[in-house]
Amino acid sequence: MIEAIGLDADDTLWENETFFRVTEGEFVSLLGDHAEGADIASRLLDVERANLARYGFGIKGFMLSMVQTAIELTDGRIDGRAIGRILELGQEMLSHPVDLLDGVPQTLEALEGRRLILITKGDLIDQERKIAASGLAERFETVEILADKSPETYARVLLRAEVTPERFMMVGNSMKSDVLPVVELGGHGVFIPHALTWALEHADAPDHPRAHRLASMADLPALVARLEAGHA
Repeated sequence: MIEAIGLDADDTLWENETFFRVTEGEFVSLLGDHAEGADIASRLLDVERANLARYGFGIKGFMLSMVQTAIELTDGRIDGRAIGRILELGQEMLSHPVDLLDGVPQTLEALEGRRLILITKGDLIDQERKIAASGLAERFETVEILADKSPETYARVLLRAEVTPERFMMVGNSMKSDVLPVVELGGHGVFIPHALTWALEHADAPDHPRAHRLASMADLPALVARLEAGHA
């Protein structure tokens, strides 16, 4: 019996990475006189990776990483107007409308009556904004906004929900964050790939009976039914 289902938010319920890619493209263009585009993108990714422990996940950390990358790539010669434009790009991301992915409302409706937990990570204020703007908050028993997703953080979520790992399923677009930690903990992890996934969220799929892959969110109710019937 699947007692509770956790769902990721960004790129599982609504679009997110698309806006990061668009902003990154504008950032690369802004610094085009100082380095090749691929080198700018690679440097930015390295800076983001190094800054995760300082800033965590989310748009604000991305903004700070863009500023740092610009300063380093130009040896400090970047002017104030360019820094201002980088901040504007981040502010535009923070005010972007929330666009639900195909099949999300219908799937949540099909799962009505089940214990649904929204489990996301990132900046608290921005995630709260997106959850409110999505119109989906009432579908969930509770919302958990985490600094990161690990077996330990999932264990704390399940303790609060009074659910054992064996009766828990986590659904998301990140193999690294939504599947591997939950499978390690003893639960079911369901990977629903998004067309765009941040490089730092990539991981190899485990060969494990509790690790599942679906083509779309619309396939989730059927998977739950198969698991409970003992056919998956």
